[in-house]
Amino acid sequence: MITVAGTVRSPLAAEQAFAYLSAFEHTAEWDPGTPVVKKLSEAPVAVGHRYHAEAEFRGKRQALVYEVVELTGSHIKLRGENKTVISEDSIDVSPDGTGCAVKYTAEFQLKGLLKIAEPFMKPAFMSLRDPAMNGLKTALDAQAAH
Repeated sequence: MITVAGTVRSPLAAEQAFAYLSAFEHTAEWDPGTPVVKKLSEAPVAVGHRYHAEAEFRGKRQALVYEVVELTGSHIKLRGENKTVISEDSIDVSPDGTGCAVKYTAEFQLKGLLKIAEPFMKPAFMSLRDPAMNGLKTALDAQAAH
C-alpha cells in the first residue's frame, strides 16, 4: 500500500471547511490530479453516497467510482476503485485557533501484477501530494475570504 498524506491550516472555521470538503464533488476545484468529480447520488452527503471521478496519473486519465464509507461531523472516508487500484481517501478537520487544520490521507493499493510494482510507483503517487495540498489550502483560504 502507498500512503500519501498532508495537513494544511486555514483561517476558515472547521465546520465550514468540513461542509465544503465533505461535498466530494468540490475536489475537482482544488486537486489538479482529479479534474473531474461528479455526484452519482442525490440528497445530502451520507454513507453510501457515490461519485464518478477521473484522476490524472502519469499522463493518463483513469476513472474511479468512489463511495462514502464513513461520515461523522469532522471525518469522511471514501473508497474508490477501478480495475487497477483501490484508493481510500480520508479527510479529517479539526479546530485550530480561530481556523482549522485539515488532514488529508490517501491510501493506494495496486491490484494484480501491479502490486509488485508498488515500491517503484510510490514516487509517482507522492508527486501528487504537494499540488493537491497547495490547491486545498488555496481553496479553503478563498472560502474564508468570503
